[in-house]
Formats: sequence, structure tokens, C-alpha cells
Amino acid sequence: MPEIHPTAVVDPGAKLADGVRIGAFVTVGPDVVLETGVELRPHAHVWGRTVVGARSRIFSFAVVGEEPQDKSFSGETTELLIGEDNVIREHASIHAGTEKGGGSTRLGDDNLIMNGVHIGHDTQIGSHCIIASHCAVAGHVIMEDHAVIGGLSGVHQFARVGESAMVAALAGVTKDAPPFSIVAGERATTRGVNLIGLKRRGFAPEVRSQIKRSFHLLFNSKLRLEEALAKVRDEGLDSDEVQRLVRFVETSERGVSR
Repeated sequence: MPEIHPTAVVDPGAKLADGVRIGAFVTVGPDVVLETGVELRPHAHVWGRTVVGARSRIFSFAVVGEEPQDKSFSGETTELLIGEDNVIREHASIHAGTEKGGGSTRLGDDNLIMNGVHIGHDTQIGSHCIIASHCAVAGHVIMEDHAVIGGLSGVHQFARVGESAMVAALAGVTKDAPPFSIVAGERATTRGVNLIGLKRRGFAPEVRSQIKRSFHLLFNSKLRLEEALAKVRDEGLDSDEVQRLVRFVETSERGVSR
């Protein structure tokens, strides 16, 4: 049975699984689904058509699932889908999607969303990501698995943050941050390979070497991007990780930070 504090306001239409714990002065809307083991700390607010995956924890004064901050929004039925084992800390805000943006904002599993973070409508976040305190992630952003965004950073709408990318604190991501990279600066540029992140994920030395060589060709050489991509192929840099990096660069719409 769910454990609900007597001061919490939980709409009868909300669906609560066994093991859900709801603290004092929490508000839960009629279309909310809380899966097994979800914990809402005092004063958390969960609204809209929102699903919170098993064992996720939402801390005090976080606002989750409210209407998107988009002037074109006029009450359409959209949603926020949060996976399992996420931690959403104090004063974070995560908004539902918009119809024109696909209708859903999504978070995968095992993400840490620190205090004061904003995640805008229609943003798609993978799994095992960290967004540090007081970051602003605009609408329509794509953030791939294992990415990290340092504190007080901002990510422009429609930008992408690639797999295992590390965005330094106080950065402004206006172009796509490549997978496996470190990006930094007021208008963030690629500064190198996120070697610590690769080691933590257990990538083999030969894979790390291929990624480093690919980065040299793509981001540090004097070659035009098309020539650099061809050179990566010519040199036989064909690990799965390098192929994902190449695919990311080739499909960029905003341009990749070089």
C-alpha cells in the first residue's frame, strides 16, 4: 500500500503503486502515475500526464510535469515520462511536451538532476546522465547516455549533447557537443576527449586510442569536416564508438562545436 502523509493532496484519479511514499504537503494531479517505490519528499509537486518510474525520488519544491513554457501551448494533451531510479533534487523543474515537439518530454533511467535545474519541453534525456546545480536545458534538447553537464551551464534549444560528453561548468552549449568530448566556454567549443569518462565506463585502451585519433582528425586538424570524416574511414577507425561519433557529426543540424 502507498504511504501518504495526511497533509498531502493526492487526486483520487492518480495511480499509485505499492511502496510509494508521499511526504507532507505534496501535491499529485489526477493523471499522474507513480510506480513501485517512488518517493516524493515534502512540498514536491507532480502534475499533468506524468509517469514516474520505479524507485525514483523527487525532492522538496521540485515541480514536475507542469505545462510547457511555450506561448503556442493551449492545453493540448502532452506528457512527461520519467524512467526508473532517477533522483530529482530540490527546486528542479521538468515540463511536459508540446504537440508540435512530439508531445513528450522524456528521461531515461538512473539520472541525477541536481537542485535548481530546469529541463524544458520536449527534451529527450538518456540514461546515467548528470545535470549539475542551476543548469538550464532548453526545449527540444537531446542528451545522450552518460552525458554530464556542469553547474550553471545552459543548453540552447534543439542542441544535442552526445554520449559521454562532459560540459564544463558555466558553459553555453549553442552547437552540438560531440560524443566523448569535453566542451567549455561561454560559446562552448570542443576542448578534447573526455578520457576520465571513457575510463569510468570501462572502454578498452584500443577503443580510447581510436576515439583520440578520430578527435584529432575531426576537431584539431586543418581538414574540412567532409575531408576529416573521409580520413577517419580511410584510416580504419571503425570501432562502434567511433561509428557513433561519426554518425552524430554527420547528422548534426545546428553544427558541431569544433
